[in-house]
Amino acid sequence: MESLEPTVSVVPQENEEKRDEPAENEVTVNPDPNAPITRRGLLMSFLTGKTMEIPENDTLGRCRFVSEFEKLNRIGEGTYGIVYRARDSKTGEIVALKKVRMEHEQDGFPVSGLREISILLSCEHENIVQLIEVVVGKSLESIFLVMEYCEQDLASLLDNMQQPFTESQVKCIMIQVLKGLEYLHKRYIIHRDLKVSNLLMTDKGCVKIADFGLARTFSVPPENMTSRVVTLWYRAPEILFGSKTHTTAIDMWAVGCILGELLCHRPLLPGRTEVHQIELIIDLLGTPSKDIWPEFSSLPLLQNFTLKKQPYNKIKSKFPWLTVAGLRLLNFLFMYDPVKRATAEECLKSTYFKEAPMPCEPQLMPTFPQHRNLKMGAKIDNITLGGSNPPPPAPSIGKAEGLSETIPDPVSELVSTSFQGYVFR
Repeated sequence: MESLEPTVSVVPQENEEKRDEPAENEVTVNPDPNAPITRRGLLMSFLTGKTMEIPENDTLGRCRFVSEFEKLNRIGEGTYGIVYRARDSKTGEIVALKKVRMEHEQDGFPVSGLREISILLSCEHENIVQLIEVVVGKSLESIFLVMEYCEQDLASLLDNMQQPFTESQVKCIMIQVLKGLEYLHKRYIIHRDLKVSNLLMTDKGCVKIADFGLARTFSVPPENMTSRVVTLWYRAPEILFGSKTHTTAIDMWAVGCILGELLCHRPLLPGRTEVHQIELIIDLLGTPSKDIWPEFSSLPLLQNFTLKKQPYNKIKSKFPWLTVAGLRLLNFLFMYDPVKRATAEECLKSTYFKEAPMPCEPQLMPTFPQHRNLKMGAKIDNITLGGSNPPPPAPSIGKAEGLSETIPDPVSELVSTSFQGYVFR
């Protein structure tokens, strides 16, 4: 019986010449450490740990060393790394150097670091901090992100500025934050750690969203994610009650907390524990129920909490100087049901940003002493929430004149229908 397998024959090539030089993209190891290396030389340096220089004309590019930067001072610590102010010795440019935290080196480069690099490289927006390049230290465990330097962060400004932001300046800041978030959310990116210390400001008044260590891309329908995200004071109620479905709505809740903090000149919901955080939310907004939040009764951790009955929404009492449009915007951001919560695009259309006092232009924002340029070990190194300094008193701002209760606002109808059952005080 004949075999059905195909016959394979090897025909030697005649006049085959012996090559003295490797072909383009061929992987070889050059024994001379001073000679230019090919791509396998680069690979072998990772496997053996030997230092091998990458030629400048290598089409894969060259990764610079952190020794080419002069560290000036430490300016903070992000979710997954320490941040320094540094000077590029080649260009003289002042940059921010973020050292990627390597807690489990044996497991390789942290996934969180890869996510942050990938997301920042994919973003190009004036209100998103720019990643310039990635540089390395003496070992593979020393990885630094080189980012544009911003002179201030809002947390430090709120702690150190003598006069609080005016409402006009608050609007200017929030518009920029919302524009940055609108850009991220349209690209299916959730920041998941928005807070005042992650909002940077340049001397030209440009606000930039920073620290993408917890950021994730999401899909529709959204996938399950860990619930241990977002700093407690800015954490949305669905996360506190154990929901693993993360949407852009968790960023928008944080926006409401930031807006409230800038208006009050103090943290709006400074909970000490998760239980206390939920109590503060209920004190401000009233007790949630399935009538206003259909998914409420099915949240995983709901049975772990005993919720007090509080039927009043107290946002108006908390912000008596705010106009009707401003109160609508805050209520829209603090929707219990994440499906009904405001989007960044909707917030930018709010009448609040189109009425007196009008938002100032970024270039007209006041300039401040560069607190982030202090020497290492100075006060500004401690950018943790809940410092020892007591918050300043809430402002006494009168209601803008000439505003009626019938101001047209894109968020008004949704707010009025979604808070049925509550008494506004």
